[in-house]
Amino acid sequence: MGAITSAVIAIAGVVLGWITIEIACKPCLEQGRNALDRSLNPDYDPDDDAVPANIRAPLNPNPIPTSDLQEPVPDLKPAVASSTSYTPVKVV
Repeated sequence: MGAITSAVIAIAGVVLGWITIEIACKPCLEQGRNALDRSLNPDYDPDDDAVPANIRAPLNPNPIPTSDLQEPVPDLKPAVASSTSYTPVKVV
């Protein structure tokens, strides 16, 4: 009788563990199952999913304005030695 009780408790533990994982990881598991269903479907065409409305639309619709770009760093070494003092400025 003890072996049957142990087996029932073990099976109940496995079932409750499975249910817990299914509930906790539901979004991830659904995405994975959908991906498997699509990959096993012979009529599925991945090109049909993402047909852009405007094929000629720019990839980056909001480019960085050129005024926000950092100026090139000037050469800190003078080509000819001069008598004036030169203090380099740190560019951030």
